[in-house]
Amino acid sequence: MRLIQRAILWELLRVFGFLLAVLTVLLVFVGVAQRASEEGLGAEQIAQILPYIVPSLMPFTIPATLLLSVCIVYGRMGGDQEVIAAKAAGAHVFSLLAPAFLLAVVLSVSSFVLTDRVIPWAMGNIQRIVSDAMEDLFLDFLRTTNRFSDPERGLMITARDVEGKTLIGPQFRYAPAGRSPVTVTAERANVRFDLEENVVRVEMHRGLLQSSGSVNGYFEREVRAFPLGDSEEETKPRHRTTADLFHQLEVLKENTAARERHAAAVATLDLTLGELPRPDRLAPSPPPPTKADIPEHKVRTEIYSRPAMAASCLFFALIGGTFSIKLGRSSFLTTFMICFVPILLVYYPITLGMLNLAKHGDADPRWTVWVGNALIGVWGLITLRQVARF
Repeated sequence: MRLIQRAILWELLRVFGFLLAVLTVLLVFVGVAQRASEEGLGAEQIAQILPYIVPSLMPFTIPATLLLSVCIVYGRMGGDQEVIAAKAAGAHVFSLLAPAFLLAVVLSVSSFVLTDRVIPWAMGNIQRIVSDAMEDLFLDFLRTTNRFSDPERGLMITARDVEGKTLIGPQFRYAPAGRSPVTVTAERANVRFDLEENVVRVEMHRGLLQSSGSVNGYFEREVRAFPLGDSEEETKPRHRTTADLFHQLEVLKENTAARERHAAAVATLDLTLGELPRPDRLAPSPPPPTKADIPEHKVRTEIYSRPAMAASCLFFALIGGTFSIKLGRSSFLTTFMICFVPILLVYYPITLGMLNLAKHGDADPRWTVWVGNALIGVWGLITLRQVARF
């Protein structure tokens, strides 16, 4: 029996490796093309982000690839009557499915590690490459024209020359709508794009600050940060590790406790002074949101959804293997479609719907993220019981 299991496992690994490589290559080019079009990246930057695009796509490609691999291997075994021969020799159907379950467990752990560790690391490197590309584009444009203008924010930058990443003789004129213009002239300045904080940091040396045509001050060194604009990259919990998400929860709890203590103190002071507490002062108001803040419901949903999404490999292997044995057809595409269409039409809509409810605080993520897996598991166990009888 162990010889048969090793043969099945080797066949699964061979088919899975080939399909994963093909599917990943196809999706990588799609992901790179999308990212390049969004950020305006060149060929050099595209080549740099390629190694980081792959791990961000694999948690999505692994479950479907495993399902197709299981359908191919067990479908061929069923079509060649190998399953019937093994059962006639006394082998239980679960023993035949054990290699698929073993591979699914390994892939589930790998998917969780990819989601928890590798993807945040990859996204950080992609942001760094994009930031460097934006700096190069900005400096090349300023080096060529000696002027950069952003009318929407009322910002204009001029420079006599650009040496590397240093502006020589720069002048920054900031004139937002409805306010008097402010002009800063410096001997030199360095510009750095920080996509993690979504700002442009300008370090100026030996400059003058002018407002309304008069000099307001002189400085030896000054660092200013200007917003890059609206960005949703920082607000995605998927781009953070689980440890960071738990830390975010602790911060949110501390802020909530601080607001409640403040409300209690205000109410106590009002009662001490003989006044009735005002309802608007009793209710703790939320702090003003920042770009780095993530709502608590989204944080909790991301934490609980990671193991659930990674464990989908095990449930996909269960349904794929049992159905392939039950149908006993060598046409793996037929078996795959019979398994994948209900998953596409039922599993993913239910899972995404439950995730959406949990993210908005309308359901508890501790169980909602497992609803789709539970349905697939029940379906697979019923099929496993049926094939075990024959």
